[in-house]
Amino acid sequence: MKIVVAVKVVADDQDIFVAGDRTLDYSKAHQVISSYDKNAIEAAAQLAAANDGTVTVISAATSKATDAKLKKDILSRGVDELIMVTDDALATADSFATAQVLKGIVEDKVSDYDLILTGDGSADFYAGQVNVQLAAALGVPTINEVTSIAAEGDKVVVERTLEEEVEEIEIPLPAVIAVSPSIGEPRIPGMREILAAGKKPSTVDELAGGVDAKIEIEETKAPELAPRKQQIFEEGDIDAFTAQVWDNLNEDNKVSLFTRFIDLESGETQTRIINKNK
Repeated sequence: MKIVVAVKVVADDQDIFVAGDRTLDYSKAHQVISSYDKNAIEAAAQLAAANDGTVTVISAATSKATDAKLKKDILSRGVDELIMVTDDALATADSFATAQVLKGIVEDKVSDYDLILTGDGSADFYAGQVNVQLAAALGVPTINEVTSIAAEGDKVVVERTLEEEVEEIEIPLPAVIAVSPSIGEPRIPGMREILAAGKKPSTVDELAGGVDAKIEIEETKAPELAPRKQQIFEEGDIDAFTAQVWDNLNEDNKVSLFTRFIDLESGETQTRIINKNK
């Protein structure tokens, strides 16, 4: 069974800083696997192990994604091969453009695939549309929010866990499936897997023909911070403090307030429960 996983490489959100004009500074951000795609890689690795299969990861990424550490991270998670196509315009590419690039990789490099897995969204835009767009481009069936996959000959049987029921659906192969994070906890690669990853095949090519984006992002900014009142209470004025906190919470339709404070004289910690009617 030949399984392909479409992975998005994103900036590590812990390294993204907000500038004074609310623009986002990515200059120090490392490139990482989108957290939702780690679940797809894990699902693919487990499915391949159960069906004597192989796992190939494909990615449409920017030139920053060629980092050796990132490639080892991907290949150490039960993946047999990595294929990347890079273009810096892919940093803000919409779902349609991304799917078109992935289609080109599939048709050129892994046209004999049985199943393509994706995460149910990306850690940056979370549009949740790449699996649908890719399936449409390839002319194969697709389904999302999948929580379990089992191979049965020329089809797979999947489960979708909904709010009040679990659906069991048969999907003919080839197909594109977007998996839910609950499908499996991503593994943490050990030193042995990381060292072995350096010997696995990895291909990085520049994108030919450019990015066919249908949507252009003009700007991305952090939301404006709410103004702070900077109200200062005198030492020991606990009643005024708790009353003010209650009034603030009451504006957000909350009707109970649990307040824990330290008595400055005795040093004891006390908890007050305030119940008020609107």
